[in-house]
Amino acid sequence: MTRVKDKYRGDVVPALMKRFAYANTMMVPKMSKIVVNMGLAEAKEDIKILENAMKELAAITGQRPKMTRSKKAIANFKLRAGQPIGCKVTLRGDRMYEFYDRLVTIAAPRIRDFRGLPTNSFDGRGNYTFGLEEQVVFPEIEYDAIDSIKGMDITIVTTANTDEEAMELLKLMKLPFRR
Repeated sequence: MTRVKDKYRGDVVPALMKRFAYANTMMVPKMSKIVVNMGLAEAKEDIKILENAMKELAAITGQRPKMTRSKKAIANFKLRAGQPIGCKVTLRGDRMYEFYDRLVTIAAPRIRDFRGLPTNSFDGRGNYTFGLEEQVVFPEIEYDAIDSIKGMDITIVTTANTDEEAMELLKLMKLPFRR
C-alpha cells in the first residue's frame, strides 16, 4: 500500500468525518482518478513532436498515453477533424496515488518561483484542475534529452459533492495551495 493511501485512511478520513459530520466512512470524499493531458498545437505540422510527448508522458506517469484527436475542423486554426493534437493518461488506483505522491513531494517543489497552487481552480463539482508550464519538473525526464518544453494540465477528480469538501480533502492530503 502506498504512503498516500495510508495517510488517507489513517488521517484524512477521520478528520473529514469530524469536520463534515458524515454518518458513514463511505460518504467521505476520495480521489477517484487523475487525468494528465498534454495539448500540442504544433503536432499538426510535425508528428514527431507528438511521439516525443507521448514518450515523456509515459515516463512521467508510468502508463502508456492515449493520442487525442480533434473533434471538428476549425479553419482559422488550420485544423481538420480527426487530426492528432495531443495525448492524455487517466490514472486510477495505486498508480494514481504513486503519481500524486511524486507530484506533491518531488515535482511541485521543483517548479520555478513556486508559491503554491491556485485555490480558484475547482469546477463546482469537486474536481480540481491546474497546469504545469514545463515537464522537466519531474525527475524522470532528462533535461538534455528533450526537444522542447511542453506544458500539461492535471485534473484531480474527486467524489466530493462540493468544492469546499474537495478543497478540505486536498488540503489534508498536503496539496500545496497558495495562501
